Amino acid sequence: MKLMDFLIPDAVEPNMKSTNKTDAIKELVALLKSAGAISNYDAVAKAILDREELGSTGIGEGIAVPHGKSELVDRVVAAFGRSEKGIDFQSEQDNIPARLIFLLVAPSGSSGPHLLALARISRLLRSKEFREKLLKSKSKSEILEIFRSED
Repeated sequence: MKLMDFLIPDAVEPNMKSTNKTDAIKELVALLKSAGAISNYDAVAKAILDREELGSTGIGEGIAVPHGKSELVDRVVAAFGRSEKGIDFQSEQDNIPARLIFLLVAPSGSSGPHLLALARISRLLRSKEFREKLLKSKSKSEILEIFRSED
C-alpha cells in the first residue's frame, strides 16, 4: 500500500497550532473534514480520542500515529501534521514530544487496510533521514513531494 493511496493532500498541515494531544487530534480531524474526506467531525474525533484513551499512540522519536475506526468512512484516510514545538503524546518509548503526527481513520470492521496503512507509515518513519526531511521542509507542497518521492 502506498502512502498517497490514503493520505489526503488537502489534510496536510506543516504548522500545527495545537499544543496538546486532544487539540492536535481535533485539528487533524478538522483537516479531514474540510478536505471532504469525512462528513461527521464529532463522530470521527470521538472515535480517535476513544482509541487514544486505550493507550498512547506516541511511538517515540517525536512521532505519533493516532488512529481509529469509524463506520463513517468507506476507505482508509489519513491527515498529517507537523508541530514545531512538539506535542506531548505520552510516548512510552522515550517521552519525546511528537513533532510528526499522522492521523488515520479506517472503516469499522476492516483490519487489513488499517494495518497495512499503519505498517506503511511505520516503515517510512523508521528512517531518520526521512524524518529529518519532513522536519526541515518549508511548505505543504514540499512535504507532499517528500511523501510522493518515497512511494
